[in-house]
Amino acid sequence: MRAILFDLDGTLTDPKEGITNSVAYALEKAGIPIEDKNDLIIFIGPPLADSFAQFYGFNKEQCDEAIKQYRVYFKEKGILENKVYPGIKTMLQQLKEDGRQLFVATSKPHVFAKTILHHYHLAEYFDGIYGSELDGTRSRKGEVIAYILEKENLEKEHCVMVGDRKHDILGAKEHDLASVGVLFGYGDEEELQLAGADVIVNDVEELKQYLLSKR
Repeated sequence: MRAILFDLDGTLTDPKEGITNSVAYALEKAGIPIEDKNDLIIFIGPPLADSFAQFYGFNKEQCDEAIKQYRVYFKEKGILENKVYPGIKTMLQQLKEDGRQLFVATSKPHVFAKTILHHYHLAEYFDGIYGSELDGTRSRKGEVIAYILEKENLEKEHCVMVGDRKHDILGAKEHDLASVGVLFGYGDEEELQLAGADVIVNDVEELKQYLLSKR
């Protein structure tokens, strides 16, 4: 495991407040009032277009408008309504000291991911920060992983994908990468098991110890 690919939302940071507020803003602009923003936690992880289509039946035009409105709120406020999980900085520092290559692989647009990671002083630990484009290109996790493998010339047998949702695990399996599911994010154990995670860990300390043990 020389190269470690990390999901962002639900794996490095807890984005609940920013994402649910942004989704609620977009839905309210579409005439759909939200009584409990906890109902919108389902939007954390998958590409936004998929979630608006799946959970609210939006067609492509409606999805495009919803994402546009989502970003109105997200750019102004939601992007930093976020917090780093305890222990993440220490883990990243120790992995770097151990000689690992670290990458971010997120479905979030990379411009937003970079802003978040720089704001919380996490960017310095990563050899590359990869995500989607604002037009939706490369929004699926398998596409992001493929892009990283190509751009960084990585050998997949020496890579591992770490994430909290099935999309992270399934994206890794598309490219024959090992995968680690984490339970401190927004996917549960059943979801990660069904997706085929090679290993599931409970917390950041367990994740750190596992990754450091695999050389």
